[in-house]
Amino acid sequence: MSELIICEKPKVAEKVAKALSDSPVKNSYKRVPYYEFTNGNGTKITVLSAVGHLFSLKAKNKKDKRLFDVEWVPLSETDKSKKYVKNYIDTIKKFSKDADRFIHACDYDTEGTLIGFNALRYICGEDSIDKSFRMKFSALTKKDLIESYSNAYPLKEDKSWVDSGETRHVLDFLFGVNISKSMTDSVLNVTNRYVQLSAGRVQTPTLAILTEREKEIQKFIPEPYWLIKAKLQKSIVADHKKGKIFDKKEVDAILKNCKGKDATVEKITNRKTKKDLPVPFELGTLQSEAYAQFGFTPRKTQQIAQNLYVEGYTSYPRTSSQKLPESLGLPNILSQLSKHPKYKDKISQLEQPYKPHEGKKTDEAHPAIHPTGTLPKDISEDYQKIYDLITYRFISIFGKPAEMESIKVELDIGGEPFSFSRQRISKEGWLSLDPYQYKKVKNEEFPEIKEGQTTKAKVASEEKETKPPARYNQASIIRELEKRGLGTKSTRANIVSILYTRKYVEGKKIEVSQLGQQIINTLEKYSERITSEQMTREFETDISNIKENEITEATVIEDAKKELNGILDSIDDNIEDIGKELYGAYEQSRIVGKCGCGGNLIIISSPRGGKFVGCSNYPDCKKTYSLPAGANVLKTTCEKCGLPLISYGKPRQRACLDFECANGGQKSTNDVVGECPDCGKDLIKRMGRFGEFIGCTGFPKCRFTSSIDDFEKSKKESEKKD
Repeated sequence: MSELIICEKPKVAEKVAKALSDSPVKNSYKRVPYYEFTNGNGTKITVLSAVGHLFSLKAKNKKDKRLFDVEWVPLSETDKSKKYVKNYIDTIKKFSKDADRFIHACDYDTEGTLIGFNALRYICGEDSIDKSFRMKFSALTKKDLIESYSNAYPLKEDKSWVDSGETRHVLDFLFGVNISKSMTDSVLNVTNRYVQLSAGRVQTPTLAILTEREKEIQKFIPEPYWLIKAKLQKSIVADHKKGKIFDKKEVDAILKNCKGKDATVEKITNRKTKKDLPVPFELGTLQSEAYAQFGFTPRKTQQIAQNLYVEGYTSYPRTSSQKLPESLGLPNILSQLSKHPKYKDKISQLEQPYKPHEGKKTDEAHPAIHPTGTLPKDISEDYQKIYDLITYRFISIFGKPAEMESIKVELDIGGEPFSFSRQRISKEGWLSLDPYQYKKVKNEEFPEIKEGQTTKAKVASEEKETKPPARYNQASIIRELEKRGLGTKSTRANIVSILYTRKYVEGKKIEVSQLGQQIINTLEKYSERITSEQMTREFETDISNIKENEITEATVIEDAKKELNGILDSIDDNIEDIGKELYGAYEQSRIVGKCGCGGNLIIISSPRGGKFVGCSNYPDCKKTYSLPAGANVLKTTCEKCGLPLISYGKPRQRACLDFECANGGQKSTNDVVGECPDCGKDLIKRMGRFGEFIGCTGFPKCRFTSSIDDFEKSKKESEKKD
């Protein structure tokens, strides 16, 4: 009897093997690790892994005008950078031949279920499904893994999860590939230029939400208003009760009434309130809190949380639950955490029996995010921050409510009403258990003041302007997507990241680029349905209903094709107008400044790789500026020459686009020092951002460069050989 256990990632395979056996033997095949042992029943067990998705979707015939006919193929066929995936497929295939029983031990969600199911049906064979069982776990501790293995159930019970996950992939492929292709073809049709443009089933409605906010900001006309404030003793500032005043005459009248008058305390209101305990983290709130505390992007937080889970330090992160069931062994987790002094100090303040404060949100697959009790060793500073955030939150939900005390002081100055408020912590409660939350709470000193008391006051007005709606940041747009039912907890961070990669948005406070805005404007004009969140939300509901066996995969995919045909028909009917508008926006997006000749400085992709800045009047103007790898051209301009600044390197540095200006005016000598080994043209001494170097006169077509030292060394070695 032999058994094959397939995990999602190599680290998980190691943990599963070590949980099920005290002495598994580690080997490798084609550089892929696997583990073998024999259990008490004499069954030979092999544990190995995938590396995430081993298969991806591909159009069966790329020549079709509309790519609706798709199939699963090895990931290495669609992504040349993933050639190593073939070794994992070959390893699973090798050990599946003699297996009598299969265990699917990938992450317990729709993606993980699909990953393992595809490995079984496309590598081990369709008949392997009947002999396959599913492990369900939320943490990679020995206890959880042994329990999960002992309670493995027939994989066929999760078929609706497979169908749901597969439908999401098919819909994302159909919409993303076909609409992107149609947009790209529209530009090609009009300009004979290939410009890669991107759209997506969730990506485009997300960009539409951001563009809508961008338009609100652009249309906003600021309006002046005044605030009237009174400075009192001990740096107390009181505000006039009218708040924003838009009439300057009214402001002047109030100031006249207050001039030279003292402030009289008319009323002091004391209030005590309870500050309820927080609820456990789910992925969205963890991402929001990590952004607020550390400035981590949601995608970075998700990646760190996933790796902490894989290492066995925290539970599965892609959950929407705010529940922590007793079956997790909560007292034991707290006991294990107490082995670290900084957690022990907090846990010692808790009262037994331990009862967690939970939220309303649930998840059918996993509990809320929590530490497992296994303390981290040798993790990076960023990983420690996320671990501490999770752990302090976990400890605090077993605490007691905090109590806040506030006062509101109402004043009269020359017959005008003013007031100020103060707040402080009167009982720390759970706030003492979570340092991150403690520092967010106002804890102010209360002034010694009594009703009827008078004090000197200096009243003045402050002129301000109304502000446009706030821009989204990465955390707030993800919260907005969740609120609107777009995407999933697992995909939202990646969707936002794609918009940055495509240069459709930029900045910490998200600003939509001209290209991003024009894509939405064009699609809304000619094919509004693709930008509509309603369509995306309808399909999200359908995908969830597949999981519940309320609708079939085939029905949803067929409906998607009909919807997509309508969208593509409307693009085809307006192909010339769409092509012109999109290309115009693309050209505009490349402009970074003005050239001395009057042309535009634009970002150009070199045929040999990389990018540089050149003049739009080429070949009449051959002015070029090199760009270091990974450089971004900024909107900020150089104070000396007016050219844009660039951001480059790690850590990021800023410098003028013109490297001669950046080097204080030092110019290239242009001394010819030899012949280019790549193209045969002259090599000359040039001045760059990092000093003098050797470059080819064939730039930008030839991008050969060398440091002075390396060039001299190479030249001497060549002379010795001669």
